[in-house]
Amino acid sequence: MSHLPTLVTDLALILITAGIVTVLFKLIKQPVVLGYIVAGLLISPHFMLLPSVADPANISQWAEIGVIFLLFALGLEFSFKKLIAVGGTASIATAINMGSMITIGYIVGQLMGWTNIESLFLGGMLSMSSTTIIIKAFVDMGLQKKKFAGIVFGMLIVEDLAAILMMVLFTTLAVSKHFEGMELIDNILKLLFFILIWFIVGIYLIPTILKKLKAHMNDETLLVISVALCLGMVWFADAVGFSAALGAFIMGSILAETIEARHIEHLIEPLKNLFGAVFFVSVGMMIAPEVIVEYAVPILILTVVVLIGRVIFATLGVLASGQGLNDSLHAGFSLAQIGEFSFIIATLGMQLGVISDYIYPVIVAVSVITTFTTPYFIRAANPISDFIEARIPKGWNKLIIGYAASNQKNVIKHNSWQKILRNVLVYVSVYFSLSLAILFIARKFLKPVITSYIPDIWGSLLYALVTLLIMAPFMSGIMKRKNKTREFKELWEDNHLNKAVLIALTLLRFGVCVILVFFVLIPLFPQATSLLLVISGLIAIAISFIQGFGIQSKRMEQKFLDNLHRKERIEDSKRTINLQTKDQLLRMNIHIEEIEVPPNSCRIGKTLAELNFKQETGVNIVSIIRGAQKINIPTANDRLYPFDRIILAGTDENIQKFTNAIEDKNREMNELVIPQHQVGLGQLVIESNSPLLNRSIRDLKLREKTECMIIGISRNNEYLTDFAADTVLLEGDVLTLAGEKKQLANLLQQYENKAS
Repeated sequence: MSHLPTLVTDLALILITAGIVTVLFKLIKQPVVLGYIVAGLLISPHFMLLPSVADPANISQWAEIGVIFLLFALGLEFSFKKLIAVGGTASIATAINMGSMITIGYIVGQLMGWTNIESLFLGGMLSMSSTTIIIKAFVDMGLQKKKFAGIVFGMLIVEDLAAILMMVLFTTLAVSKHFEGMELIDNILKLLFFILIWFIVGIYLIPTILKKLKAHMNDETLLVISVALCLGMVWFADAVGFSAALGAFIMGSILAETIEARHIEHLIEPLKNLFGAVFFVSVGMMIAPEVIVEYAVPILILTVVVLIGRVIFATLGVLASGQGLNDSLHAGFSLAQIGEFSFIIATLGMQLGVISDYIYPVIVAVSVITTFTTPYFIRAANPISDFIEARIPKGWNKLIIGYAASNQKNVIKHNSWQKILRNVLVYVSVYFSLSLAILFIARKFLKPVITSYIPDIWGSLLYALVTLLIMAPFMSGIMKRKNKTREFKELWEDNHLNKAVLIALTLLRFGVCVILVFFVLIPLFPQATSLLLVISGLIAIAISFIQGFGIQSKRMEQKFLDNLHRKERIEDSKRTINLQTKDQLLRMNIHIEEIEVPPNSCRIGKTLAELNFKQETGVNIVSIIRGAQKINIPTANDRLYPFDRIILAGTDENIQKFTNAIEDKNREMNELVIPQHQVGLGQLVIESNSPLLNRSIRDLKLREKTECMIIGISRNNEYLTDFAADTVLLEGDVLTLAGEKKQLANLLQQYENKAS
């Protein structure tokens, strides 16, 4: 008799235990992640009352797959444009918060006698909040529409990207075993270079491929292609020396910019949940109760550091970004926990063998404690904010409302120099990186192939020519882009100093192209440096004058921008209010929200004048969307119907007040005892004394009088379903009647009594 592999039996044990425990955690309204961790503890060798996993090595492989899918799903939700959209507030606040916590964590680790690398990993683990726990807490407490919640979500987005970069840097430091400044800078530049190349090439190719294949793809095919792209990028990232997590995250962020992003996210979610569960169960399996007891003091110290440190530094970070005291305190108290990314960083340290075994259960224990305290800390923000505001001197009003709001202007002056320099920096960086990538790939793959067929100098010259032809459109883009913009012309015509600076910028871009050509040619004639510089300059001039290269550059650039913005344009065309108008309203503290009218709402059927939303909640109804119909700027006589989508405009507080009012009404409706209205079937025999005998169906008017109907007639061993309204009922007919059970029972009883 064959035996199941231990991999299958272990997976069965994990999922059965995780399923039972997480259902229990749902019942007691606790995060599912904690349920997975407890399940892992129950089937670990440290807990003897239940069967244990037979081969933990296999589970660690499943857990690694779990990390890949977790970060792939995180990338799908990420979007680089979303990172740009959260702006300076989230970036500044996160930089202060994470930087401070990494520093504090490192210092605490050193004071507890940990090694340098363990202390650094500790700082990284303490700097990461729990996205899962925060979102659950906000939803449970009805705070997701608050202004501070938007700030927190923005900070979590920046934290996600920072965590990916941090993992790569920590891996480098762990492998090299020393802190070398130049090596660290070199690795950061290498990382940024590869991220830029992957993103640009991915956005240029993948949306185009998906668009062409869309007609041939169903859910199954799209899932297979998405997972293939994810694992392909994971394999590639590992091959060039980066972590698998980085590859998964990058591919997710690339697919996030496609119009299929939501669909892919929906398809990937079961995989993410399954393998994510295995990962978090594996986290619980590494908890040793005796270690937690032994290291109770470090756990207590780190818990205090997280609860106090994250509140203080997150609050200071949000204040420094220009927000008011109330929002800053709420954001700070919301971020007072560590979570899933801390486990991933700890797992990385364990895999690299640079942190001690006891650190993992210590971090998990701190996470569990701070998870339970999160709702209480969020609630504590209000009284503490009121207490501090009441004691702030009157002259410090900027601290209360935030200097960003107090310095807000209605008219924003556009700086032409700033715009030109930013554009030049972006285009030169992108095209230079692409040219370098082509050079590296050609040197590694193209040159060996060509020189194997054409040896000596001629093969090398052919390789250089082919490489320069491929690089030429990008070098043309470096030299020509942004020379004919309105800002360029205005500055050129303004004064002679501007002309000198613009000429210098043009020469600088030309010099970049000369350097690129020089990099291609120098391996051919390493001794003729001066001559090669002159030749490189002549080649760069020739490239700038050949129109075909410039046209090709513009085509590729336009295709990239079309792919990048296609999803956004399609979504924007479906919006009642476009993003530009929405941003203008946000600057005036007016927010736009879309809410669906529940089918059981007591407001259904009433006019807007009767509902008087403006007076009751302070919001304005901008539009009502009813199926394909869109009623913009509805009048007082327009009515609300079930499943209408109403677009609201108002402050965060007003919209929250409206949402709470709707939810309160729904709660009242749901608490009422609603009678069951079920349709039943019954039969009635037409006897000789029946009042229905020799009467037509039309004359009976059963629908109008009893809300029941005849759906069939059995006559002379024949069952009639297709009969006319003037059909006359005969003796012996058996009627099949349909109606609500109560009305049907009354009808049958009525006619049976009359017949008797």
